[in-house]
Amino acid sequence: MTQPAVSLIISTYNSVEWLSKVLESVFSQSFNDFEVIIADDGSRADTASLLRSYAARSPVRVSHIWQQDQGFQKCRILNKAIAVSRGKRLLFTDGDCVLPQDFIAVHQDMARPGYYLTGAYFKLPQRVSDLISAEEIRNGSVFRASWILSHGLKPSIKLAKLIVPRSLARVANHLTPTKKTWNGHNSSCLRSEAIKVNGFNEDIQYGGQDVEYGTRLNHAGIHGRHLRFSTIPLHLYHGHSYVTPGMRERSLNQRKETIRQHRVRALRGLDQWLKPDGSVCLDPEDHYLVLS
Repeated sequence: MTQPAVSLIISTYNSVEWLSKVLESVFSQSFNDFEVIIADDGSRADTASLLRSYAARSPVRVSHIWQQDQGFQKCRILNKAIAVSRGKRLLFTDGDCVLPQDFIAVHQDMARPGYYLTGAYFKLPQRVSDLISAEEIRNGSVFRASWILSHGLKPSIKLAKLIVPRSLARVANHLTPTKKTWNGHNSSCLRSEAIKVNGFNEDIQYGGQDVEYGTRLNHAGIHGRHLRFSTIPLHLYHGHSYVTPGMRERSLNQRKETIRQHRVRALRGLDQWLKPDGSVCLDPEDHYLVLS
């Protein structure tokens, strides 16, 4: 099979309503040389049913990789998704982020050797998240500040991310004081770079897993490049019931060790699932299906 330019990896966990909105935005992309991999951290069967329904009308290949629910194990399922990916470039987002139509195209256009790309999102409250329809995603109206304000969001300085003209986006990317850290909702790198750093650190659960991954990319000589104002997903509201006591503290300690040891490769990472010869070795309980 022909290698796609991009593997779009979308993490999810028991959020079919939000995931359906995200998939509408995926199928509305202006760039079409990509595959979709749903990285599922143990969702119920309704997620698989939703994916089968959407895959039946997908213009691109859709795969679903599922692992058993053992608490928050996002790094583990992302590594498995990387293992089965086929794209030259890996683009990561979450199953609660509705993507602008140029999302993949911008990542492709702004890619440069020796850099990973890192972007932002615009966070929506529950009431606005609920009101977004499939038609409004397809016609792009939900990404306009006027639509968001007319549906109940209070004006704030954060709207500037949506108002900055595209002609000034690259200047704004350069001037932003925000640090160039990996952001799992809107970041991309070469697949070869993910392999170089051994993927995500599975000793980290919730709290800084993205930053730690970006730190190891930095240690490997791959540095961040902003596309903060160039393409901005809408982040749909959700809680964090999966965060348990001690998760953040343990994750912080892992990040400190990565910095202290100038670590490039995760000690427990991608090489559990992707072997040096390119073969994939998943857990016996994992489900991996190519749906379209």
